[in-house]
Amino acid sequence: MDMNQYLSMFIDESNDHLQALNENMLELEQTPDDIGIVQVIFRSAHTLKGMAATMGFEDLSSLTHQMENVLDLVRNEKLKMQDYIFDTLFQGLDALQAMVQDITQGGEGKADVSSIVSSLQAIVRGDFASNEAPAATASTTSQASGGAEINLDQYQYSVLEQSITEGHSVLYISVAIREDSQLKAARAYMVFDLLERYGDIVKSSPSVQDIEQEKFDRSFSLYYITQKEAPELQSMIMNLSEIESTEVMQLDHETLNQISAGVQEAAAAAVAEPVQEANAENNAPSAGAEKASASAKAEPKKAAAHHSAAPSRTIRVDIDRLDVLMNLLSEWLIDRSRLEQLASEVKRSELTETVEHMSRVGSDLQNIVLKLRMVQIDTVFNRFPRMVRDLAKSLDKKIDLIITGAETELDRTVIDEIGDPLVHLLRNAVDHGVEQTAERIAAGKPETGTVNLRAFHSGNHVFIEIEDDGHGIDRSKILAKAISRGIVTESEGAKMKDEEVFMLLFAPGFSTAEVISDISGRGVGLDVVKTKIESLSGVVSVESKLGKGTKFSVQLPLTLSIISAMLIKVGSEKYAIPLSSIVETGLIQRSQIRQVHGYTMIPYRDAHIPLVSLANLFEVPGYDENAEEESEIVVVRKGDRLAAVTVEDFIGQSEIVIKNLGKYLPAIQGIAGATILGDGQVALIIDPNAFIK
Repeated sequence: MDMNQYLSMFIDESNDHLQALNENMLELEQTPDDIGIVQVIFRSAHTLKGMAATMGFEDLSSLTHQMENVLDLVRNEKLKMQDYIFDTLFQGLDALQAMVQDITQGGEGKADVSSIVSSLQAIVRGDFASNEAPAATASTTSQASGGAEINLDQYQYSVLEQSITEGHSVLYISVAIREDSQLKAARAYMVFDLLERYGDIVKSSPSVQDIEQEKFDRSFSLYYITQKEAPELQSMIMNLSEIESTEVMQLDHETLNQISAGVQEAAAAAVAEPVQEANAENNAPSAGAEKASASAKAEPKKAAAHHSAAPSRTIRVDIDRLDVLMNLLSEWLIDRSRLEQLASEVKRSELTETVEHMSRVGSDLQNIVLKLRMVQIDTVFNRFPRMVRDLAKSLDKKIDLIITGAETELDRTVIDEIGDPLVHLLRNAVDHGVEQTAERIAAGKPETGTVNLRAFHSGNHVFIEIEDDGHGIDRSKILAKAISRGIVTESEGAKMKDEEVFMLLFAPGFSTAEVISDISGRGVGLDVVKTKIESLSGVVSVESKLGKGTKFSVQLPLTLSIISAMLIKVGSEKYAIPLSSIVETGLIQRSQIRQVHGYTMIPYRDAHIPLVSLANLFEVPGYDENAEEESEIVVVRKGDRLAAVTVEDFIGQSEIVIKNLGKYLPAIQGIAGATILGDGQVALIIDPNAFIK
């Protein structure tokens, strides 16, 4: 059987499981006694191991199995989590990530993990630097003549008994795979994967490891806790490929008492009778080693509720297909605008009604296509807590990473590219932004530094801010370095504003780091960060106060395709302002305009806001707004700051397709791109954020 057809699915799901493992490990590090989190981690690791074994990636499967052994001790309360164990497991996760990356690039997922495996095995043996050693973990199984018995230890028995008391279904399940199946282990994995969605497997025979290595005939048995009904589960298992027979027996207290008392004949009769009716020989439980899946502080009700969620209703779609769909929709929108204009000129009711209906349907289609491309920025942010944790530990610093706005959505193409720049900015904040603990205490600051990572919408843009409460950026130090390198002269530096000086950090090769570290140097590679952000039609800026901290702000377009806009006229030119940036429109008398400290301002709702003239800014010919007694204005917003823009006239609202100005024209402040109108004219798209400082 060709496994290549499943490779992309394996890679995607492996990355999902690794991300979940990292997040849950970080959560467990904060509450190391929470067995519930250990259960979730164990299930993710177990699923990943099964997937890797099925696909033939033995190194990945083997390492995950070693990590699973440690987690098994923890969830059975035979081992307490400690710093050394956390560090070793995190090293294992890094190695697994590297293996998956190698597979993604066409490799076989090979890696030298002998040192990590040795550490994990030492933890299982209790042979590591710790005040507590793990207790013995072996639990034996017995075999009677003529058949195999799944022996439950006291812990497993108590879990099953508690589950019955609380009203859950405790089932004995026996499954036989067809004789002609070429992938017995894969079929068994499919059964285990199905069952683990809706409950907990307490014990199986043969063991999961033996089943994964195909060390079994073609049948296996297990004890299972769920909220599903036995007939429903039996039907679901039988719907899987190459399953010959399935028997599901519901257990009660009496059956469990017989098992606990060691009355093997009675227990065998209780569980084997229904199996024998269908397939006595092939479905008899066979001997194996222990495989427990419930915690020592098991809460079957919670566990079953956790697994009773409906299966995922999502599918994975190649981003190239969405790109093609978006391009087709963009061309259709331009034609729709042209058709709307023609319909208004012809003035035939039948044509007008048809075009209006097409416009409504097209708007719905447009919204769906745009939503298909939008992804929560959490997919980028969720890798950062682990990274900051590791950096802080290596630098002997105490740092809290506070993430807000992770639910903010961005176009998928932007999401795919923004990760690396944010990684570098965060590394700078941790390494050179936040001071050492002793330095912070001496400065009267809390010993734990704070790095805030924020994301929020503003108009047609998303802003991402990385702010630390460290020592800030020293203007004089940056200028001295810039002058010594010939980037600016002393006279030029003296005239520069603080913001302009801070932007020198983005000059190629510029760095103020006194010691080059393998983590970051303030300025090292920031030119690459700036280049990448600008390639996404974004902007990066820096604010800093010496002794207080530094804030890097990244402005990115929400989408690179279609937006709603207000079309306006200034002289002989037409412009489009993104509707999402507009607060309101209005009229002002020219007599209301004031000059305040060199800035043009107007009164607005018990405050004063800046006034920007498009005619003056873009030197529009054929229009002199000073000759007017009153002017139309558009009030725009950036975050919590406002500004007003004067225009000559309003044309109306429209859906427009953003077209890049290309490389022929230089970057123009205040212009985000261009669009083609229904009459074939080109209108420039205004970037209101450029007018608000």
